Amino acid sequence: MGEKKTDNEFERNEIVRELIDDFAEQIKRLAYTYVKNWAVADDITQEVFISCFKNIDHFRGESSYKTWLFKITVNRCKDYLKSKWFRSMVPFRGDEKVEVATGLDEILVQKSEGEEISQKVLSLSVKYREVIILFYYEDLSLQEIEELTGIKTETVKTRLRRAKLQLRELYKEVE
Repeated sequence: MGEKKTDNEFERNEIVRELIDDFAEQIKRLAYTYVKNWAVADDITQEVFISCFKNIDHFRGESSYKTWLFKITVNRCKDYLKSKWFRSMVPFRGDEKVEVATGLDEILVQKSEGEEISQKVLSLSVKYREVIILFYYEDLSLQEIEELTGIKTETVKTRLRRAKLQLRELYKEVE
């Protein structure tokens, strides 16, 4: 398989077919190591080869096709992980910035399956939901939330604490 620019459509299609045959599984595994989800890894793999097909004529040959495809894959994975959609699916992380009761931390880590927590957060009143979303979903610091909302940092902390207490109560109702 030659690693040079291609001028005609047939040659372009053949190169991409060969690349898919040779590297699709490796790319899927690489994507999975980033996103930890096989369905998303499949989607990213497809996006990588679509990008490859669209840009094969711009391949400069400064690296191998494999290196080029891996770079595209890593970039797609990083874009996915930075996306608002992904961040909304993983709303709570274990790296809390505000001290809370240990029990709630354990509940949040154990039940961070996404949809259940999202539904509970959406059931909170707006003033509590807002700070939870900005702090956990959008990953803003307390200072950034203050600047964005005009709510003092101490009030933001209080609302976060109260929202977490409400979430704890909602989980007690379920159990």
